[in-house]
Amino acid sequence: MDITIHTTALPHTDPDASVAFYRDALGFEVRTDVGEGTMRWITVGPVGQPGTSILLAPPAVDPGVTEDERRVIAEMMAKGTYGWILLATRDLDGTFEKVVAADAEVVQEPTDQPYGVRDCAFRDPAGNLIRIQQVQG
Repeated sequence: MDITIHTTALPHTDPDASVAFYRDALGFEVRTDVGEGTMRWITVGPVGQPGTSILLAPPAVDPGVTEDERRVIAEMMAKGTYGWILLATRDLDGTFEKVVAADAEVVQEPTDQPYGVRDCAFRDPAGNLIRIQQVQG
């Protein structure tokens, strides 16, 4: 089989704040931005990697999601326990400083983990956990 990861989705609550975070703090390019107001679907991704993207989407808009499920999703997003993604960089300390300079919410400063990776963590404007690890080698 020849399967790749093309796009993963994370929810957003404020599309403009999310664009600013992914574009300005992480250096991603905005590839598409469709819809209006808070009902926008925005695709971002690392420059030079057109085959890998993150879709920032309004949460719980699927018609099969119940009102109770929407409430739970909103509560989990508010606590930062709903969505997360793991990114990697060759310069963890430099990346950390750039993201901090963009006023992102720091969850964890660069740390050598007991399981063998060095990483840090932030929350994006919707509360999604963004972990960034140092590329080894």
